[in-house]
Order: sequence, then structure tokens, then C-alpha cells
Amino acid sequence: MTPAGANGERAAARAAELRARLHRYNEEYYTLDAPTVSDAEYDALFRELQSLEAQSPELRTPDSPTQRIGAAASTAFAQYRHAVPMLSLGNAFGVDELRAWHDRIVRLSGREPEAYVAELKIDGLAISLRYEGGVFVAGGTRGDGTVGEDVTANLRTVRAIPLRLREAAPDLLEVRGEIYMRRGDFEALNRRVEAEGGTRFANPRNSAAGSLRQKDSRVTASRPLRFFAYAVGLCEPAMKLRTQWELLQALRELGFPVNKEARRFTEFDRLAEFCEAWDSKRAQLDFGADGVVVKVDSLDLQVRLGYVGREPRWAVAFKYPPEEAITTLRSIEVNVGRTGSLNPYAVMEPVQVGGVTVSMATLHNEDYVRSKDIRAGDRVIVRRAGEVIPEIVGPLVEERAGKHLEEYVLPTTCPVCGTPTMRAEGEAMSYCPNAACPAQVKERLKHFASRGAMDIEGLGDRWSEALVEAGLVRDAGDVFALNAAQLTALPRSGEKLVANLLLSIEASKQRPFARVVYALGIRFVGFQTAQLLAEAFDDMDALASADEERLVQVEQIGPRIAQSIWTFFQQARNRDVIAKLQRAGVNLRAEPRARKPAAGGKLAGKTFVLTGTLPNLTREDATELIRAAGGTVSGAVSQKTDYVVAGDSAGSKLAKAKKLGVKIIDEAALKTLL
Repeated sequence: MTPAGANGERAAARAAELRARLHRYNEEYYTLDAPTVSDAEYDALFRELQSLEAQSPELRTPDSPTQRIGAAASTAFAQYRHAVPMLSLGNAFGVDELRAWHDRIVRLSGREPEAYVAELKIDGLAISLRYEGGVFVAGGTRGDGTVGEDVTANLRTVRAIPLRLREAAPDLLEVRGEIYMRRGDFEALNRRVEAEGGTRFANPRNSAAGSLRQKDSRVTASRPLRFFAYAVGLCEPAMKLRTQWELLQALRELGFPVNKEARRFTEFDRLAEFCEAWDSKRAQLDFGADGVVVKVDSLDLQVRLGYVGREPRWAVAFKYPPEEAITTLRSIEVNVGRTGSLNPYAVMEPVQVGGVTVSMATLHNEDYVRSKDIRAGDRVIVRRAGEVIPEIVGPLVEERAGKHLEEYVLPTTCPVCGTPTMRAEGEAMSYCPNAACPAQVKERLKHFASRGAMDIEGLGDRWSEALVEAGLVRDAGDVFALNAAQLTALPRSGEKLVANLLLSIEASKQRPFARVVYALGIRFVGFQTAQLLAEAFDDMDALASADEERLVQVEQIGPRIAQSIWTFFQQARNRDVIAKLQRAGVNLRAEPRARKPAAGGKLAGKTFVLTGTLPNLTREDATELIRAAGGTVSGAVSQKTDYVVAGDSAGSKLAKAKKLGVKIIDEAALKTLL
């Protein structure tokens, strides 16, 4: 209904007034942390604006505070292409590496920069916001730096993000920043989730990222997300700014929250002291910070220094070492992997490490435990390696005084099925040889259905356990014999869940041959080895009948791997699985293009090694892309390696590449080569 005459004018004026007041109150609460009205007053004004817009929809503007509530669930995220790429940063671990970065800046520019800006590195999710005419129109995640996920609807619900900028805003503006969750808000969210019978979230960073990627923006709206701005991408017309420090002030004046701990330094030594000091002070913050981002202050000098690959020369991330804590080791338990390996792990008194409560940690194998002399009852040092994976550094031996703590001995029988264990000479792991062990069956099933293998969406931990415990699945081949009646009889399985699972199982029959080989879970056969086998053999029958002499002729396959493959196919239970897959119509034949890298492709003649976790591609996806372009993917770094593609938590392969002088690139650079 359209308002008429004087009443319409009054309604429009009142709506405009309410929008302006609510925008101001949002900024006071979420940006300035200095609210001037109570929650009740804010809610009353908000409801009044909702009522006006409901009566006269033409009064509802895109930047109205009411549009933060959230829209109906979407089916998937569209791609979001950044007008200017979002860059990654090089790392400096310690003052010596920071000084080396500084010395390069001086050498390249020919003089000492006038100033530097230091900003705390927020542990959140990087995003880009697009404003046209001062109004927020779109936003996306960083993705690979060029293309991310379009999460515009969800970003509208984040109250710290202004929907309309102040009058001084450029016509077109991309603002970069970090979505995060305060620790206090995170704990309150977990208390609420627990009260509702849900499962606690792991940590603020993952919770923030997961909240922003909800398909239903109403869920995002219910989460206490915050935002800090720190950079600008595309800007038309360009703002008349000379320095990074002026840019931060300009962002603040436009209405964006900017971290108040940012500092400007004219002396490098004072800058280094600031970076070191925050290592011990960051525990006082109500948000996660894993370092300090240091930038050359002069924007003109930034342009002249330019970039190396996708990293700016004029900025670096001063990273802090993993945080450690001390706690008590309650017990050492063992789980059984899909190959039958017995994997010891630590159960500890819960302790906060890097803002996350840790109660379990890996212990790798018996030799690791015994070499560090870790015993149940010890006081131990716990570290989050890479601030993600908990590990025990070692025991505080001096605190054993007066205690009798037994040395650890790995069980000689499987803790699940009771079968005597085996340990081959020269190997670190002990194994349960019982292939029918329920623990192994569950783990093999999860591997078979995983994304890099058969990619059966929905067949995760819960379904795997339920299917094995109900006796419906004894091996991976049984998956294709499941029907709706069997699945709906299981606990917590609705008709829609069952229908979706069956559709996913059916779709998995057409996975490429290499993925089927990988899904079988043959010991020592990762995806890259499976790809090599798919190139060397026409089909599963040819692979299964190959002897060790034939197998070692395949590139990168030595005697140990060849023996493992041959042994796998000699076992009757494994041949039964293959027969079931064949009867179900699973693709067991290699396509011609999979058996030979593309001739004359963009990467022809180039050898790649993949290490670490890439931001968007699985290792399997990256391998397929490289091979489709004519390249070769190897499992080991050597002088013949052309490129090492490194992601997060890259290990010894990255170190060897640096030692040999092999060119190291990231996912974005790989895509550029492709």
C-alpha cells in the first residue's frame, strides 16, 4: 500500500529518521563500544521501522537496518570475483626475520622508509565488501584471492558492517577486513548452544568462518560476528591519501571499525619491540591474534616496491610461535585406523591453549611415546602446532618426585576386537591383522566415502558407525547394496536424508578410475600413486593381476609399494569387494586421457610436488588439474622438480625445496600457470 499526501511524507521522513538513528546506534555499539541507548530502546525503534516498512514496502531501502535479519536459505554460494586480488602475506618468525625483511625494503628502495604501520593480525576470516554510491551491494570471502564465495546476504546480518557509508564515500569502493568472533561472545554462544541441546563449537575462528558460510542467513544473523577493516581494493575515484595510517583513519571516518591497537612507528627498533611485546600481551585480548601485520606506511613506496608472486614486498606478517600450556596426562588410549594401525593418543585434563580448550592430543606411535618417556599421570607441556593440531612436547620429569608412574607399553592385543597385534621389523606402527575388526571396517568405510575418494556426500562418521554396527556393511562393496528400507530403520534417519544418501551413492559409481583405486585404501597408495596406477593399467582386472615385477615398472613405485599392492589383491576378501563394485556398475576402467598426461598442454614437461593444505583445492583436485594440463605430479622433491605447490602446514617437502632452490608457489600461482 502506498502512503498518500501528508501522511506519506510523514511516514517517509520518520523512516529516514529511524534508519539514521539505528545506523548511529549500531556504530556506537558494534564499532565504538560506547552505546548511548538501552537494548529495549533500540528494539522499540527497530520494531517501529519494521512496521512502517511492512505497511509501505517502498520505504524499505537496501541499507535499512531491518535488512540484516536474513533471507531464506539459499542452495549454494555463487562465485564472488574480486575487482582487485586479495593478496597473501609472507611470514617473519622472530625479530631476525623481521629485520631481514626491513633490510630488503631499504635495499630495494634505496633509503629507510619514513614510517611503518603495525596492525594486530586478527585470527578470523578475510572478506571483501563492495560499496556503490556509499551503499553496501555485495561481499565475498577471500577464496583463492581472485575468486571467493558470494556471502552478501550473510554479511548484511553482521551489524559491525555499515550498510551505508558517510557522505565522503567514493562512488565505488572495495573494503577488505576480517570477520571474527570475540572470545566472550564465543563462550556465550556455546552456553546457548549447550542449553538448546546442541554441540559446542571448537574455537572462535572456526565458529566465525562457519557462521558466515551458512546457507540460511538467519543462522548467521543469530551469531555474534564482528568485523575489522584494514585495507582497500578498488576505489573510484581514488581517495587523496598518502599513507597507510591515513587510510586507517579514512576507513574509521567512513564508519568502519578499525582495530584500536594499530600503531605507527618512525623507528624500526620501536616497531620490533611492539611486535615482540604483543606475544605475551595477546592473551589479554578478547579476540584471537596470531601475529602483527607490518606495512610500509607510504602508499607511494608500496606501489614502487610492488609484489613477488602474490605477496607484497611492502608488508609482512610477524608470526608468533605456537602457544603452550601445562596440564596433567590422565591416560594414554589407543584407536585403530583403517589399515589396522594402533594409534596412541593422550587424554588430558582440559586446558586452554591459544584460546581453545584442549583435552586430547596425538602421540603418533609407541616409539614416540617411549623416546620422550611420556607416562600417564605426568605433568606435560601441550602445544598447538601451527595453532591447530594439539601435541605433547614432553613431560615435566622433575614433577614425578614421589610418584610411581609406569612406562608406557602398547597393548599386544587389539583394544577393539582382541586379536593379537603384529609389528613388522623396521616399522614404527603395530597392527591388528583382523580385517573384520569393526574399528577398521568403520575407518575404511569413511575413507572410501571421503571427498578425495568416492565422494559420497553424507556418508560420514555417524552413518559409517550405524551401518557397521547394524551389520549392513562389512566392507565398502556393501554400500552399493543398501536400500531405503534398511536405511530408514536406522536411528535418526529421515526419508530426505536417506534419499539424498542413496542419490550420492548412485552418483559415486561414475567417479574416475584413479579415485576408485585410491578409495580401496591399499596401504602406501595415496591419491598420487593411485593416479599413476590409473595411467599404467587399463582397468581393475589388469591392475589386480599385475605381479610385483610389473608394478615396479610404474613410475615412482618401489618394491615396498609394489608388494603392498600385490598383497592386497591376493586376499580373497579384497577380491570380493572388487566383485561387488563390478556388479554394482562402479567405473573400474581408466579413461584414455587419465592414462597419459595431455600432450602439448600448458604444463607439459613440468614436474610438480604438492605439500600442505591448499585453501580451495584438495590435493586430488590439484593433481587432476596439473595432469590434465600435461604436467606430472611427483611424491618427492628432487633436482628434477620444477615447482613445489605449498599450502598451510607444509612440512619436510617445503624445507627440501628451499634447500634445493626449487621454485615454490601457492594455489593462486598454480591457477595462473594453468
